[in-house]
Amino acid sequence: GCYGSEFDVWLTKDNGLVVSHDGIIQGHKVEESTLKELTGLWLANGECVPSLKELLETAKRKTSLKLVLELKAHSKPEREIKAVEEIVSMIKKMGLEPRMIYITFSSHALKELIRQAPTSTPVYYLKGDLSPQQLKELGSAGPDYHLSVFQRHPEWIKECHDLGMKVNAWTVNDVKDMERLISQGVDFITTNEPVLLQEILE
Repeated sequence: GCYGSEFDVWLTKDNGLVVSHDGIIQGHKVEESTLKELTGLWLANGECVPSLKELLETAKRKTSLKLVLELKAHSKPEREIKAVEEIVSMIKKMGLEPRMIYITFSSHALKELIRQAPTSTPVYYLKGDLSPQQLKELGSAGPDYHLSVFQRHPEWIKECHDLGMKVNAWTVNDVKDMERLISQGVDFITTNEPVLLQEILE
């Protein structure tokens, strides 16, 4: 019953795309390693590091969830531009454009995603340092901010809605935080406890 699934993407040394939260995997810096090197590494759960293509192929076959792709902040702006090019191209070839949502902590990557992605694809910003008006002017779909940002700026939720934008809060695992954000009218909640959140919503 969830709306979507979020995952993190990096560009490798040879312009491949891998799924990983961290920029270093078992001592290998992702930006300085090849796609083959990284996807050959075994993880603690018995699986290899997945490429973005593998994840998307699985998602295409097995689920209809929205795919919330976080482009990680890279070492150089040029790397982010290349990453966006490769991501947008892959998504188009796989016919997944209607299911995509993009998010990023990098203001530069945010602008690139807005520039290169289809206008129908929402692009959200994660860092928490831009006001609703600033996001609107950039063409962002809205803020995807840590819940503490909305504790400091609860008025931003209504401001976003008045500007026609959506609001997401992360990572919300506590019942009281969930209830507060629901009462404030956020549109989405990112959580590691989806079953708990569904129970509260019901």
